[in-house]
Amino acid sequence: MDVTSNPQSISAVLDDNYERLTGIYANARDVKFRKIFIGQSTKAFVLFIDGLVNVEVLDLHVISALVKQPFQMNDGNAEDVLASVLTISNLEVVDTIDETLFRIGGGCILLFIDGLTRCFAMGIAKWEKRAIEEPAAESVVRGPREGFTESVSVNTSMLRRKIKTPSLKIQSYFVGTLTRTEVLIVYIEGVAAESLVAETQLRIKGINIDGILESGYIEGLIEDNPFSPFPQLQVTERPDVVSAALLEGRVSVLIDGTPFALIAPTTLFAMLQSPEDYYQRFFISTLIRWLRYFFFIMTLVLPSLYVAILTYHQEMVPTSLLLSIARSREDIPFPALVEALLMEISFEALREAGVRLPKQVGAAVSIVGALVIGQAATSAGLVSAPMVMVVAITGIASFMMPQYSSGIAIRMLRFPIMFLSGMLGLLGLMLGVIVIVIHLCSLRSLGVPYMQPLAPMRGSEMRDVLLRSPLWLLNKRPHLTGSVSNPNRQGPNQKPEPPQGNDSA
Repeated sequence: MDVTSNPQSISAVLDDNYERLTGIYANARDVKFRKIFIGQSTKAFVLFIDGLVNVEVLDLHVISALVKQPFQMNDGNAEDVLASVLTISNLEVVDTIDETLFRIGGGCILLFIDGLTRCFAMGIAKWEKRAIEEPAAESVVRGPREGFTESVSVNTSMLRRKIKTPSLKIQSYFVGTLTRTEVLIVYIEGVAAESLVAETQLRIKGINIDGILESGYIEGLIEDNPFSPFPQLQVTERPDVVSAALLEGRVSVLIDGTPFALIAPTTLFAMLQSPEDYYQRFFISTLIRWLRYFFFIMTLVLPSLYVAILTYHQEMVPTSLLLSIARSREDIPFPALVEALLMEISFEALREAGVRLPKQVGAAVSIVGALVIGQAATSAGLVSAPMVMVVAITGIASFMMPQYSSGIAIRMLRFPIMFLSGMLGLLGLMLGVIVIVIHLCSLRSLGVPYMQPLAPMRGSEMRDVLLRSPLWLLNKRPHLTGSVSNPNRQGPNQKPEPPQGNDSA
């Protein structure tokens, strides 16, 4: 946090303030100083940054009104006089030079008046911003097609439209000694545990850095275990996802300048869930969720399983299949481990290239590149056809992950497990999986177990993990941390009943 130990006071002499500020903003052509006379007798000047304020409002409602209104002001009545003359709703008093510098960077106009030991900040900010669009990083199958923008005020308004209760609280902090980036903590009072809110506030207040440019800065500075490959905060740019998390008693962190919001705490099972799970019929969502869990495991272990069996446990493969694999590998100069590494690294490179390239050509390059390289590698005798198929299935399985950050963690962990499998066979594969499970069970997200509700086991919450139960069965909010005064999500007897009509013969 930016804390100034010795703030400089505003001088009662207007020229002293003018010289001090012009020296601070030397060689800054976008910072404008405009000297005026209030009532043709009192000297004053206006300070603002071109491009951050509405110049038309400044000319019409501030400068013109001050010049045309003859009145006398002193420290006692200045605020009341300005409030009666200016048609500006956001008018605040500033007492120090350091505070004026912060207000100018936020798009305020500063009015300095001769003889006053304070100035006045008027919020008439106006800058170009992106319109509300469909989220680019999260495809929407069913649900609201609107995503957060880089303006934090627009993002909070979208949350207010969905959650209209006054219990929705938004606390503001300014982080970064140079950027003074606004960071918001959003929660529902009475739903989110007080201990969770207090822990989030404590971690945000403890940040001491020169600048915050994206939500990744905050994520890396408040997470419990920075050395874990698994993300401990959920990242989203969808307002409906944040609203659903708030209704569960979680806390969201919004950062000005980025469309990506953070949700805390999170769990592994929350990372494997999609918002569309709750917008579709419950049996369809349950089937898709099982499919997602299956491919999650396949993404992690399939290449390693193939390498282990082919290297050390050939007796587990049916004879006809083993002969077919042997024929395809008779001209391959590399062992199965090297073969798998070559294909996995090539596939990851193509996928990363597809992400970085423009959208028009990115998908085509990644798909065509995979086909061409796979076919060329097989024809050249560098890799076998079964290995190409295994890598392709693994790549398709990795696309099932709803959260991009958790998908990267699984893709990264494939490689050490592959090395263990190549050296120790199935024993190495089991050893790697056990280490990952132990790590997941010890991981925390703002103090909440990462494997909850499986470890520790909470049977009542498993109906929203292994299954996606009907909404009328999800009566309780998830148990996160501490105690909440409102654990019930809905009233009793919400199950829809068929109409009791009279049967006609």
